[in-house]
Amino acid sequence: MEKEDAAQELVHENGDEVKLELSVDEVIEEYVGSFGLSQLLHVLLASLAWIFDSQNTLVTIFTDAQPGGWRCKSNYTSISSSSSLCMRQSGSVCGLEPGTWEWIGGNTTSTIAEWGLICHRKFLAALPASLFFIGSILGCAFYGRLADAWLGRKKTLLVACILTSTTTFITSLSPNVWIYALLRFANGFARSGIGICCLVLATEAVGRKWRGQVGQYGFLFFTAGFLSLPFIAHPNRSHWRNLYKILSLPPLLYTFLLVPLVSESPRWLVVRGKYKEALDALHKFARLNGRKLPENVHLIIPSQEKTGNDEADKNQSLWTVGWAAKRMIMVMVAGFGVGFVYYGIQLNVENLNFDLYLTVIINALMEIPAVFIGSLLLSFTNRRFLFSMSAVAAGVSCALCIIFSGWPQLIVEAIGFMASSIAFDVSYIYCVELFPTNVRNFAVSLLRQALMLGASLSPLLVVVGHISPSLSFLVFGGFSILSGILSLWLPETRNVPLYDTLKQQELEEKLRCRCPSNHTETEV
Repeated sequence: MEKEDAAQELVHENGDEVKLELSVDEVIEEYVGSFGLSQLLHVLLASLAWIFDSQNTLVTIFTDAQPGGWRCKSNYTSISSSSSLCMRQSGSVCGLEPGTWEWIGGNTTSTIAEWGLICHRKFLAALPASLFFIGSILGCAFYGRLADAWLGRKKTLLVACILTSTTTFITSLSPNVWIYALLRFANGFARSGIGICCLVLATEAVGRKWRGQVGQYGFLFFTAGFLSLPFIAHPNRSHWRNLYKILSLPPLLYTFLLVPLVSESPRWLVVRGKYKEALDALHKFARLNGRKLPENVHLIIPSQEKTGNDEADKNQSLWTVGWAAKRMIMVMVAGFGVGFVYYGIQLNVENLNFDLYLTVIINALMEIPAVFIGSLLLSFTNRRFLFSMSAVAAGVSCALCIIFSGWPQLIVEAIGFMASSIAFDVSYIYCVELFPTNVRNFAVSLLRQALMLGASLSPLLVVVGHISPSLSFLVFGGFSILSGILSLWLPETRNVPLYDTLKQQELEEKLRCRCPSNHTETEV
């Protein structure tokens, strides 16, 4: 049926030469193959960088963790009121004279222990994580524009990995909490381009029925990075700086060994007028799949024929087109709540009465079924429904953590995290399908900004959770439920083609949405 509907033209030139004009979508579906060996290798290579994204995002779970405990110094032998007070004190060290007590494990176990981020300085402990996510917000805008308008997806990924490696290593040299927070900001800015480029590179190389699954499988590498953290952190639990030094190496190796093997997105190449490079990339995909492209194939953007203004279509801004701007605002509002609860649950593990390393491992393992369940549901469920229900389920689970304690609380928290993970992953796939190629990277970067804005506030609530764990879980749950409800106003994108320009998408959606009652939904 797709072949009959496809816009194919035979253009005769000089009486004998025939030019087969096809869009990238049509070439992939009909000649390259929706998902073959070449795309599998491409997706794996592009998605590996998600590992570094998750490691740098969640490393503060261990480096900025509350120390395991404290004790009175055994060599403090003078008989004084300070010594007696230390012996009688239980719980908090606030009020004790410096030098009368020490952290179990030493001062190098975490930033909190080394720089004394407790008592009246406890809210400083949230500053590095919050600034990391604020850096990510600014970085998303920078990388989104860089990837769409100038460098492309592949070169932007290379830049992001080099900067991530550099800032991660320098962070390990921080002399105080202020420099540390500033370097976490720089690291957040640097790594924010990785996830954007990984997702778009993967989804733009496959056919429409595989987009959801490919995007979901990419998140398995994010999970792998998350799961690797406790195993890297545990041997280095007495020296938090070593953790940053170790995590700075993989992005550097990936940049020089694997990034050169990744192909640039043929969709982006066509939108930027680089038709020969796009054809070369498609020929490479087809050859590895055991197929061959017709010799006379010529790539086009479908909207060119309808508007006759390729340059104007290519350079349209997302914010100047009414329906796209409204849709983007709704996506960002929903993303804010999901980012708040997704990262909040992970950072809030220290407010559960369980071993930190065990809890992180359990949460990371819950991401694996989340990816497969999300992938399975995406194959036959509407994106809007899946996102909404997952966000609501995560919110309800957070609220239930107030009621339960012990193992039941850990189980409910893990289920809530799995639901938030599904919502988080689906939000990216949904955003990719909601916007066309010429603004897709920018749109995904804006979604990522919203997710990071929510994430930037979550460390503050985690600190509040040290005083009132119930309040932190209740607020996390409320924001997640609100996001699920708001997303119901977005249009459905399942089995809809990926468009190349805003003008093309507007025309096609109007043609597809013939009923006047549905017209409003298309424009949101």
